[in-house]
This record gives sequence, C-alpha cells and structure tokens, in this order.
Amino acid sequence: MPDSLEKVEYVVRTIAETACSNEDYFCQLDSVVGDGDFGYSLARGCERLLEQWDELDRTSAASFLQKVAMIITSRVGGTSGPIWGTGFMRASMVARKAETLDGAAAVAMLRAAAEGIMARGGASLGEKTLLDALAPMTDTLEAKLNEGAPVGEALDAAAATAREAAEATKSMQAMRGRAAYTGERSIGSVDAGATAIGVLATAVAGNWPGR
Repeated sequence: MPDSLEKVEYVVRTIAETACSNEDYFCQLDSVVGDGDFGYSLARGCERLLEQWDELDRTSAASFLQKVAMIITSRVGGTSGPIWGTGFMRASMVARKAETLDGAAAVAMLRAAAEGIMARGGASLGEKTLLDALAPMTDTLEAKLNEGAPVGEALDAAAATAREAAEATKSMQAMRGRAAYTGERSIGSVDAGATAIGVLATAVAGNWPGR
C-alpha cells in the first residue's frame, strides 16, 4: 500500500511538526488549570519521532504506526504518553487488518484510537478531554465521506468540527487529569488536549496531498 503509507506518513509528520511548533501555545492552555507541561511533553516526544523518522519501519502502514506508538509512549511525559501512544497503537491494529486504507478504514482507525484512549484513561465524553474533540471530528469525517465529499472537503469539515467542539469544552468541568483537582474552576477555559486535536486536524486538512 505505497500510496496509503505515504498518506499515513504525511498525517503523522504533520502532527509531529505541528505539535512542536505549538509547544508554547499548548503549554499556555494547559497552565490555566493543569500542570502547564502538556505542550512541552508532546513536543519532546514528537521531536524524538522526527529525529528517528528515516529509521522507522515502513514495511506497512501498520508497522509504521506501531513504531510511532512506541516512540510516543516512551518519550512523551506524564499521562499524555500512554494516552497518545495508545491512540496510535489502536490505529495500527486496524490498519493491520484493513485490505486497503481508504476513508472507511481511516474512520475506523480514529474510532479505535478514541476507544483505546477511553479504556486507557478511563475517560468518557463530556469530561473535558481530547475525546470531546476527537469523537465529533470522526463523526463529521465519516458523514462527509459517506455523502461522497472529496477527501479535502471532508477533512476541512472534520477540522472545523474539532475546533468547535474544543471551544465547547469551556462550559465543561474537568473530570480527568490534573485539571480535575480544580473542580468548578476548570469551567470557563478550553481543554488543552481537545484544542490540540483541532489545531492538528486543521494542519492535516490544510496541506492534504493532491488538494
């Protein structure tokens, strides 16, 4: 699946580079009710990923994503490493079983990632986590692709949904992570992880190959 692998590489590299360039922004968001280290932790893991980029296993998209998951898990600090690493690992498991990595497979990979993150972190929708942007983003992507929309258009719509959903986390009270200790004081600020999903999705959509 050379073309599929190329697109998977594009998505992962865009995520890594965007996470690094938004390190300060993500830290600022996290500092409102959290430790303030989310951007730093994610950027360090993504830096290591980019350092090892040419050495990653490209036997298949699944093996590539599995290696990405291992690097992220081991290099991203705090709770973010296991959470993001689990997402990539669950996506790799879907890719391994897929005959072709088409739109339906991409949606299945995102859903598997979300389910893995829920299981690993014990979080549910509405608890002010990245899931509150990831889940609706995936729903929009699936709906647009089922309507027959071009991939670029579907990605734009999914990214817009992620941004809107992240903004909507302002009204939620944090129930997971360090932010949960602040109780009602967490209401009124966006979740850093959910906002990151919106930023990353926008970057992926903006430069999608062949647009």
